[in-house]
Amino acid sequence: MKSGCLTIVGTGIQFVGQVTLAAKAWIEQADKVLYAIADPATAQWLVSLNSTAEPLPYNRSNRQRKETYAQMVECILAEVHRGLNVCAVFYGHPGVFADPAHNALRRARQEGFRTQMLPGISAEDCLFADLGLDPGKRGCQSFEATDFLIRQRKFDPTSALILWQIALVGNRGFYEKGGHVRGLQVLTEVLQNYYASDSEAIVYEAAVYHPVCEPSIQRMPLEKLPEAKVTESSTLYMPPNPPLAIDMEMVERLGMHL
Repeated sequence: MKSGCLTIVGTGIQFVGQVTLAAKAWIEQADKVLYAIADPATAQWLVSLNSTAEPLPYNRSNRQRKETYAQMVECILAEVHRGLNVCAVFYGHPGVFADPAHNALRRARQEGFRTQMLPGISAEDCLFADLGLDPGKRGCQSFEATDFLIRQRKFDPTSALILWQIALVGNRGFYEKGGHVRGLQVLTEVLQNYYASDSEAIVYEAAVYHPVCEPSIQRMPLEKLPEAKVTESSTLYMPPNPPLAIDMEMVERLGMHL
C-alpha cells in the first residue's frame, strides 16, 4: 500500500453541531485538510481544528459544474500523491450530491492509496426531522430534479417524493438569480400529470445556523411552484397521494390478520 491516504468527511448542515466525533477526529489528525463547505463560520472552525485547512478551488467562471469538480479532484489527489494523510471535508453528507468526493475517492483507491468516507447528516435527514416525515410509513423516493425529468423516471405518487436541486433544473452550470423559473415551469407541468394542481408542494431549505435561524418551509399549491423563492440549496417535497388499496390476497398468503 502506498504512503498517503484520503479520508472524506461531512460537516452536516447545521453549523458545527452536526459534525460527528469521528469526523472531527480525522480533521484534527490530518496532515492536510481541504474543504468545500457552504458557510465561512464553519471554514474558520476547521482552521481552528487544523491550521493546514484551506478551501478547495471553486471556480464559478467555468461553463459547467463538472469542470470545477474536476479541479477539486486534482487538488485533493495532489496532496495524497505527496504521501500525506489528507482529510477532505464537504458540506452535509460527503457522499450526497458530491461528485468530487466520490471521484477523488475512486481515483485514490485505483492508484493504491488507502481511502475511506465517513457518513454525515444530509439535507434530506434534516427534511425528515423538520417536516415530520417518516420514510418508512409510505415509502420515499429521491431524485435529482433534472435527472428526474430528462430520464422520465418512474415513481409511485402514493409514496413521498423528494426532488433535489430544483433551482438548477436544466442548468449544467451555476445558479443565477431568476434562471430557475423556466425549469420550475417544466417541472410543474410534468408533476401535474401525477398530482392535482392544488396539491400541496413544499419547498424546503434546512437551517444552517439553527436555532438562530429557522428552516425555510414554503407551502403552496403545486401550480404556484414556479413562483417559489429558491436557492441552490432548495429541495422539493411532494406529500404522497392517497394510499393504494391493500392486496387482500397477498395478506392471506402472508398469514397476516388486519
